[in-house]
Amino acid sequence: MQTASPAIAIVTMGCAKNEVDSAHMSDCLLQAGFRVVENPETADAIIVNTCSFIQAATEESIAMIFDMTELHNVARGDAKLVVAGCMPARYGDDLADSLGEANLFVPCSKEDDIVEIMEGIFPDRIREQAVLPKTATPSVYVKISDGCDRFCSYCTIPFIRGRYRSFEEEAIEADVSLAINAGAREIVLIAQDTGRWGLDFAQPSSLAILMENLAGRHPDTWFRVMYLQPEGVTDQLLDVMKTHDNICSYLDIPFQHANERILAAMNRRGSRSDYEALIARVRHLVPGVTLRTTVIAGFPGETEDDFEELCSFLEAAEFDYVGVFPYSREDGTRAAEMPDQIDEDSKMERTQRVRDLADALSEARVAQRVGSHMDVLVLGEEEDGQLVGRGQCQAPDVDGVVYLDSGSIGEIQCVSITDTLLYEMEGEQV
Repeated sequence: MQTASPAIAIVTMGCAKNEVDSAHMSDCLLQAGFRVVENPETADAIIVNTCSFIQAATEESIAMIFDMTELHNVARGDAKLVVAGCMPARYGDDLADSLGEANLFVPCSKEDDIVEIMEGIFPDRIREQAVLPKTATPSVYVKISDGCDRFCSYCTIPFIRGRYRSFEEEAIEADVSLAINAGAREIVLIAQDTGRWGLDFAQPSSLAILMENLAGRHPDTWFRVMYLQPEGVTDQLLDVMKTHDNICSYLDIPFQHANERILAAMNRRGSRSDYEALIARVRHLVPGVTLRTTVIAGFPGETEDDFEELCSFLEAAEFDYVGVFPYSREDGTRAAEMPDQIDEDSKMERTQRVRDLADALSEARVAQRVGSHMDVLVLGEEEDGQLVGRGQCQAPDVDGVVYLDSGSIGEIQCVSITDTLLYEMEGEQV
């Protein structure tokens, strides 16, 4: 007996790269005639797209899975529970043995087969007419590669996502065009390691070439690149960024530390002097560039002097934004087996000290924008009706917003910055 096309809900955990994967699964299901719903309680199947980069992310994903098992439709057996993404990729059969509440496990490598997987769960469904993807938000993530070849000693990504694989430029262009045609005004290019894009092709290309082509084909759209390792910051890329007004003068470079010995233990190249020279070169070639970095506190063997060198580096570099994470000891990584592990209290104390420093540095940098004019992309309204947007100096979700006095969603308007509060800014339309 055939049944109406099932309703599928997708719950996304973790980073923006997972959001892209969930959006892709959603689009595939819609085009295959499935219904995709927001509320898991109304779904016939719930896909939890998990994150497992660090233990805290794994725990959050597990908590969400258990929350889903408590929904009435799941508890009654009326809805199937599918665990997808990083957790099945990382833990494999061990996860199925320990998480019997789930009906099915779909690792990252199988997410492209989500339609066939759902058809296997619902073989008797009525095929409804395909639904086109929903209208895009003003800012859209587009993934340009997957996997990673760096094998940093603390990181699980190569084991979860596999080796580095650049997506073809034609496929990236198709995703970009689809988003722009649906209403996007900003495209955020993401990957585990964006700077390596194109190097693995039979005829190698580069991120600089990709961005120049995209910016030239879509001159009214902002382009932003995230997760750019230090080695990926080339003069060619900086020249493209400086040349095209619609490429955000914004670089997110995860330096992770400044002490050369700690960096070597992380299996990362560089030193404080190397990084300071790179920062000086970036600021010379792209005046007014916004710089963001991320650092890890409490890595095995980090002494108080090493930690103080990290703090000194952050102060001297004057980053606009700094993300800070405590070292997470992950099973299967080389760092997990290293001697001189830092106790949890010390890690959290150091992390908080760096966060306090980062807040102070960012507050001062952001405050310097008062009185300046900048273009702001209007994103939408908060719950209280306050209109918000972002400037090119602000990446999604991490760098705050601009509170606006007027504007239409999707519009890029010139505003005068009148006030700031830590990471947030207030702007009036010029």
